[in-house]
Amino acid sequence: MNPSVVVPAEQWQQLAQSHENRVGAYTDPLVQLHKRGIKHPVYDFLFSYYYLSAGALKRWNPGAGIVVANPDKNAAAPHADWKFYREVSPDTAADLPHGGWTVDLEKFGAQRARVLEFASRLLSATEARPAKLSCFGLHEWAMAYKSEDHGIRHSTVPLRLGAEGTNEVVETHKISCSHFDAFRFYAPEARGMNQLQPTRDTMVEMEQPGCLHANMDLYKWATKLIPAVSSDLVTDCFELAWDIRVMDMQASPYDLADWGFDPIAIETAEGKAEYVRAQRDFSERSQVLRRRLLDSIERISSCLQTS
Repeated sequence: MNPSVVVPAEQWQQLAQSHENRVGAYTDPLVQLHKRGIKHPVYDFLFSYYYLSAGALKRWNPGAGIVVANPDKNAAAPHADWKFYREVSPDTAADLPHGGWTVDLEKFGAQRARVLEFASRLLSATEARPAKLSCFGLHEWAMAYKSEDHGIRHSTVPLRLGAEGTNEVVETHKISCSHFDAFRFYAPEARGMNQLQPTRDTMVEMEQPGCLHANMDLYKWATKLIPAVSSDLVTDCFELAWDIRVMDMQASPYDLADWGFDPIAIETAEGKAEYVRAQRDFSERSQVLRRRLLDSIERISSCLQTS
Protein backbone atom coordinates (compact mmCIF):
# COMPACT_ATOMS: atom_id res chain seq x y z
CA MET A 1 0.00 0.00 0.00
CA ASN A 2 1.43 3.34 -1.04
CA PRO A 3 0.31 5.91 1.53
CA SER A 4 -1.79 8.51 -0.22
CA VAL A 5 -3.19 10.51 2.69
CA VAL A 6 -0.99 12.83 4.71
CA VAL A 7 -2.21 14.14 8.05
CA PRO A 8 -0.42 17.41 8.92
CA ALA A 9 1.13 17.66 12.36
CA GLU A 10 -1.38 20.17 13.71
CA GLN A 11 -4.29 17.98 12.63
CA TRP A 12 -3.00 14.67 13.95
CA GLN A 13 -1.97 16.29 17.23
CA GLN A 14 -5.57 17.45 17.71
CA LEU A 15 -6.88 14.01 16.78
CA ALA A 16 -4.42 12.37 19.15
CA GLN A 17 -5.45 14.65 22.01
CA SER A 18 -9.15 14.01 21.39
CA HIS A 19 -8.47 10.28 21.35
CA GLU A 20 -6.48 10.46 24.59
CA ASN A 21 -9.31 12.38 26.24
CA ARG A 22 -11.87 9.86 25.02
CA VAL A 23 -9.96 6.90 26.42
CA GLY A 24 -8.95 8.77 29.56
CA ALA A 25 -12.59 9.25 30.54
CA TYR A 26 -12.62 5.48 31.13
CA THR A 27 -9.08 4.76 32.25
CA ASP A 28 -8.01 7.74 34.36
CA PRO A 29 -10.38 7.00 37.27
CA LEU A 30 -9.10 3.41 37.28
CA VAL A 31 -5.49 4.57 37.38
CA GLN A 32 -6.32 6.70 40.42
CA LEU A 33 -7.94 3.71 42.13
CA HIS A 34 -4.89 1.56 41.45
CA LYS A 35 -2.61 4.22 42.93
CA ARG A 36 -4.58 3.78 46.14
CA GLY A 37 -4.15 0.02 45.94
CA ILE A 38 -7.80 -0.61 45.04
CA LYS A 39 -8.82 -3.14 42.39
CA HIS A 40 -12.09 -2.66 40.53
CA PRO A 41 -14.10 -5.91 40.29
CA VAL A 42 -15.77 -4.90 37.03
CA TYR A 43 -13.46 -2.72 34.96
CA ASP A 44 -10.03 -4.19 35.74
CA PHE A 45 -10.92 -7.23 33.64
CA LEU A 46 -10.59 -5.12 30.50
CA PHE A 47 -6.91 -4.53 31.26
CA SER A 48 -6.00 -7.92 32.71
CA TYR A 49 -7.82 -10.40 30.48
CA TYR A 50 -7.12 -8.21 27.44
CA TYR A 51 -3.46 -7.37 27.12
CA LEU A 52 -3.50 -3.70 26.10
CA SER A 53 -2.60 -1.27 28.88
CA ALA A 54 -4.45 1.98 29.49
CA GLY A 55 -1.40 3.89 28.28
CA ALA A 56 -1.15 1.91 25.05
CA LEU A 57 -4.87 2.33 24.40
CA LYS A 58 -4.39 6.10 24.62
CA ARG A 59 -1.95 6.09 21.71
CA TRP A 60 -3.52 7.38 18.53
CA ASN A 61 -2.98 5.37 15.35
CA PRO A 62 -4.53 6.54 12.07
CA GLY A 63 -4.56 3.09 10.48
CA ALA A 64 -2.76 1.71 7.45
CA GLY A 65 -2.26 3.86 4.38
CA ILE A 66 -2.02 7.18 6.21
CA VAL A 67 1.11 9.26 6.87
CA VAL A 68 1.49 11.30 10.04
CA ALA A 69 3.72 14.25 9.24
CA ASN A 70 6.69 15.16 11.40
CA PRO A 71 6.11 18.52 13.17
CA ASP A 72 9.40 19.94 11.90
CA LYS A 73 12.83 18.85 10.69
CA ASN A 74 14.10 18.42 14.25
CA ALA A 75 11.07 16.66 15.72
CA ALA A 76 9.64 13.32 14.67
CA ALA A 77 6.09 12.20 15.30
CA PRO A 78 5.89 9.80 18.29
CA HIS A 79 4.98 7.03 15.86
CA ALA A 80 8.70 6.89 15.01
CA ASP A 81 9.21 4.85 18.19
CA TRP A 82 6.20 2.60 17.79
CA LYS A 83 6.16 -0.93 16.40
CA PHE A 84 5.28 -1.48 12.74
CA TYR A 85 5.93 2.08 11.58
CA ARG A 86 8.34 3.04 8.81
CA GLU A 87 9.71 6.41 7.82
CA VAL A 88 8.39 8.29 4.79
CA SER A 89 10.83 10.69 3.14
CA PRO A 90 9.96 14.38 2.56
CA ASP A 91 9.97 14.05 -1.24
CA THR A 92 7.09 11.55 -1.19
CA ALA A 93 4.41 14.26 -1.14
CA ALA A 94 4.31 18.03 -1.55
CA ASP A 95 2.63 18.50 1.83
CA LEU A 96 5.27 16.46 3.66
CA PRO A 97 8.16 18.93 4.03
CA HIS A 98 9.75 17.18 7.01
CA GLY A 99 8.86 13.58 6.25
CA GLY A 100 6.63 11.41 8.37
CA TRP A 101 5.64 7.92 9.45
CA THR A 102 3.22 5.29 8.22
CA VAL A 103 2.34 1.69 9.02
CA ASP A 104 4.77 -0.79 7.50
CA LEU A 105 2.18 -3.18 6.13
CA GLU A 106 4.74 -5.59 4.73
CA LYS A 107 6.31 -6.10 8.15
CA PHE A 108 2.91 -6.13 9.86
CA GLY A 109 1.58 -8.72 7.44
CA ALA A 110 4.62 -10.94 7.88
CA GLN A 111 4.22 -11.01 11.66
CA ARG A 112 0.42 -10.97 11.87
CA ALA A 113 -0.48 -13.28 8.98
CA ARG A 114 -1.94 -15.98 11.23
CA VAL A 115 -3.95 -13.44 13.23
CA LEU A 116 -5.36 -11.92 10.04
CA GLU A 117 -6.34 -15.33 8.68
CA PHE A 118 -7.91 -16.65 11.87
CA ALA A 119 -9.70 -13.42 12.76
CA SER A 120 -11.17 -13.29 9.26
CA ARG A 121 -12.51 -16.85 9.52
CA LEU A 122 -13.85 -16.42 13.05
CA LEU A 123 -15.50 -13.04 12.52
CA SER A 124 -17.00 -14.06 9.16
CA ALA A 125 -18.48 -17.24 10.61
CA THR A 126 -19.86 -15.43 13.64
CA GLU A 127 -21.34 -12.63 11.55
CA ALA A 128 -23.23 -15.11 9.38
CA ARG A 129 -25.05 -16.80 12.28
CA PRO A 130 -28.27 -15.69 13.96
CA ALA A 131 -27.96 -14.43 17.52
CA LYS A 132 -28.97 -16.87 20.26
CA LEU A 133 -30.36 -14.99 23.24
CA SER A 134 -31.16 -17.71 25.76
CA CYS A 135 -28.02 -18.17 27.86
CA PHE A 136 -28.95 -15.54 30.48
CA GLY A 137 -25.33 -15.07 31.52
CA LEU A 138 -25.19 -18.34 33.41
CA HIS A 139 -21.51 -18.77 32.57
CA GLU A 140 -20.61 -16.51 35.52
CA TRP A 141 -22.78 -18.61 37.81
CA ALA A 142 -21.17 -21.83 36.57
CA MET A 143 -17.78 -20.35 37.42
CA ALA A 144 -18.97 -19.72 40.99
CA TYR A 145 -20.61 -23.14 41.38
CA LYS A 146 -19.63 -25.04 44.52
CA SER A 147 -17.79 -21.98 45.80
CA GLU A 148 -17.84 -23.53 49.25
CA ASP A 149 -15.24 -25.95 47.86
CA HIS A 150 -13.42 -23.88 45.23
CA GLY A 151 -13.75 -20.27 46.33
CA ILE A 152 -14.75 -17.54 43.89
CA ARG A 153 -12.86 -15.62 41.23
CA HIS A 154 -13.91 -12.20 42.58
CA SER A 155 -13.03 -12.74 46.21
CA THR A 156 -13.45 -9.06 47.16
CA VAL A 157 -17.21 -9.06 46.54
CA PRO A 158 -19.83 -11.38 48.06
CA LEU A 159 -22.25 -13.67 46.30
CA ARG A 160 -25.68 -12.03 46.11
CA LEU A 161 -27.54 -15.26 46.94
CA GLY A 162 -24.75 -16.89 48.90
CA ALA A 163 -23.10 -20.17 47.97
CA GLU A 164 -26.23 -22.29 48.43
CA GLY A 165 -28.43 -19.93 46.42
CA THR A 166 -25.85 -19.73 43.63
CA ASN A 167 -25.63 -23.50 43.44
CA GLU A 168 -29.42 -23.74 43.20
CA VAL A 169 -29.54 -21.33 40.25
CA VAL A 170 -26.95 -23.41 38.39
CA GLU A 171 -28.71 -26.68 39.17
CA THR A 172 -32.18 -25.49 38.12
CA HIS A 173 -31.31 -23.81 34.81
CA LYS A 174 -30.30 -24.99 31.36
CA ILE A 175 -26.72 -23.87 30.73
CA SER A 176 -25.70 -23.55 27.08
CA CYS A 177 -22.55 -21.43 26.83
CA SER A 178 -20.84 -21.63 23.43
CA HIS A 179 -17.77 -19.56 24.31
CA PHE A 180 -14.69 -21.60 25.19
CA ASP A 181 -12.90 -18.83 27.05
CA ALA A 182 -15.83 -18.64 29.47
CA PHE A 183 -16.45 -22.39 29.64
CA ARG A 184 -12.84 -23.16 30.56
CA PHE A 185 -13.25 -21.25 33.83
CA TYR A 186 -16.27 -23.25 34.99
CA ALA A 187 -16.10 -25.06 38.30
CA PRO A 188 -15.25 -28.70 37.52
CA GLU A 189 -18.68 -29.91 38.65
CA ALA A 190 -20.44 -27.46 36.32
CA ARG A 191 -18.72 -28.43 33.08
CA GLY A 192 -20.86 -31.49 32.50
CA MET A 193 -24.01 -29.41 33.02
CA ASN A 194 -23.23 -27.26 29.98
CA GLN A 195 -25.22 -28.49 26.99
CA LEU A 196 -22.31 -27.59 24.73
CA GLN A 197 -18.69 -28.59 25.20
CA PRO A 198 -16.75 -25.85 23.39
CA THR A 199 -13.02 -26.18 22.78
CA ARG A 200 -10.37 -23.92 21.33
CA ASP A 201 -10.61 -25.88 18.08
CA THR A 202 -14.39 -25.39 17.76
CA MET A 203 -14.42 -21.61 18.11
CA VAL A 204 -15.08 -20.94 14.42
CA GLU A 205 -17.93 -23.48 14.43
CA MET A 206 -19.56 -22.33 17.68
CA GLU A 207 -19.18 -18.57 18.17
CA GLN A 208 -22.40 -16.60 17.63
CA PRO A 209 -23.28 -12.88 17.75
CA GLY A 210 -25.56 -13.13 20.77
CA CYS A 211 -22.67 -14.20 22.99
CA LEU A 212 -21.53 -11.40 25.28
CA HIS A 213 -17.96 -12.64 25.43
CA ALA A 214 -17.67 -13.16 21.68
CA ASN A 215 -18.77 -9.56 21.32
CA MET A 216 -16.37 -8.31 23.97
CA ASP A 217 -13.63 -10.14 22.10
CA LEU A 218 -14.05 -7.81 19.15
CA TYR A 219 -11.86 -5.56 21.24
CA LYS A 220 -9.27 -8.34 21.50
CA TRP A 221 -9.13 -8.78 17.73
CA ALA A 222 -8.97 -5.03 17.18
CA THR A 223 -5.99 -4.74 19.53
CA LYS A 224 -4.20 -7.55 17.71
CA LEU A 225 -4.53 -5.53 14.50
CA ILE A 226 -2.97 -2.35 15.91
CA PRO A 227 -1.62 -0.21 14.24
CA ALA A 228 -3.07 -1.33 10.91
CA VAL A 229 -6.59 -0.50 12.10
CA SER A 230 -7.51 2.96 13.31
CA SER A 231 -7.75 3.96 16.94
CA ASP A 232 -11.33 5.02 16.28
CA LEU A 233 -12.27 1.42 15.52
CA VAL A 234 -10.24 0.03 18.42
CA THR A 235 -11.91 2.44 20.84
CA ASP A 236 -15.38 1.73 19.49
CA CYS A 237 -14.72 -1.95 20.22
CA PHE A 238 -13.35 -1.05 23.66
CA GLU A 239 -16.47 0.94 24.52
CA LEU A 240 -18.68 -1.97 23.50
CA ALA A 241 -16.59 -4.32 25.65
CA TRP A 242 -16.84 -1.88 28.57
CA ASP A 243 -20.63 -1.71 28.33
CA ILE A 244 -20.95 -5.47 28.00
CA ARG A 245 -18.66 -6.06 30.94
CA VAL A 246 -20.91 -3.93 33.14
CA MET A 247 -24.01 -5.90 32.14
CA ASP A 248 -22.18 -9.22 32.39
CA MET A 249 -21.29 -8.50 36.00
CA GLN A 250 -24.71 -7.08 36.84
CA ALA A 251 -26.16 -10.42 35.74
CA SER A 252 -23.51 -12.40 37.60
CA PRO A 253 -23.97 -13.97 41.05
CA TYR A 254 -21.92 -11.20 42.67
CA ASP A 255 -23.33 -8.42 44.84
CA LEU A 256 -21.88 -5.20 43.42
CA ALA A 257 -24.16 -2.77 45.24
CA ASP A 258 -21.21 -1.23 47.09
CA TRP A 259 -19.71 -0.41 43.69
CA GLY A 260 -22.87 1.26 42.45
CA PHE A 261 -24.22 -1.52 40.22
CA ASP A 262 -27.79 -2.78 40.46
CA PRO A 263 -28.23 -6.51 39.88
CA ILE A 264 -29.96 -8.08 36.92
CA ALA A 265 -31.62 -10.97 38.74
CA ILE A 266 -31.49 -13.57 35.98
CA GLU A 267 -32.99 -16.15 38.34
CA THR A 268 -36.32 -14.32 37.88
CA ALA A 269 -38.52 -13.88 34.80
CA GLU A 270 -38.13 -10.12 34.98
CA GLY A 271 -34.36 -10.40 35.17
CA LYS A 272 -34.24 -12.77 32.21
CA ALA A 273 -36.29 -10.35 30.12
CA GLU A 274 -34.02 -7.45 31.08
CA TYR A 275 -30.97 -9.53 30.19
CA VAL A 276 -32.31 -10.47 26.76
CA ARG A 277 -33.17 -6.86 25.93
CA ALA A 278 -29.62 -5.74 26.67
CA GLN A 279 -28.13 -8.80 24.97
CA ARG A 280 -30.07 -8.08 21.78
CA ASP A 281 -28.81 -4.49 21.73
CA PHE A 282 -25.22 -5.63 22.22
CA SER A 283 -25.62 -8.19 19.45
CA GLU A 284 -26.77 -5.51 17.02
CA ARG A 285 -23.92 -3.18 18.01
CA SER A 286 -21.42 -5.99 17.69
CA GLN A 287 -22.45 -6.89 14.16
CA VAL A 288 -21.70 -3.35 12.98
CA LEU A 289 -18.23 -3.48 14.53
CA ARG A 290 -17.65 -7.03 13.34
CA ARG A 291 -18.29 -5.88 9.78
CA ARG A 292 -15.96 -2.88 10.21
CA LEU A 293 -13.21 -5.19 11.45
CA LEU A 294 -13.76 -7.57 8.56
CA ASP A 295 -13.66 -4.69 6.08
CA SER A 296 -10.36 -3.56 7.60
CA ILE A 297 -8.91 -7.06 7.41
CA GLU A 298 -10.01 -7.38 3.79
CA ARG A 299 -8.36 -4.07 2.87
CA ILE A 300 -5.15 -5.03 4.64
CA SER A 301 -5.07 -8.47 3.02
CA SER A 302 -5.80 -7.02 -0.41
CA CYS A 303 -2.95 -4.53 -0.10
CA LEU A 304 -0.57 -7.26 1.05
CA GLN A 305 -1.44 -9.38 -1.98
CA THR A 306 -0.72 -6.53 -4.40
CA SER A 307 2.41 -5.20 -2.70
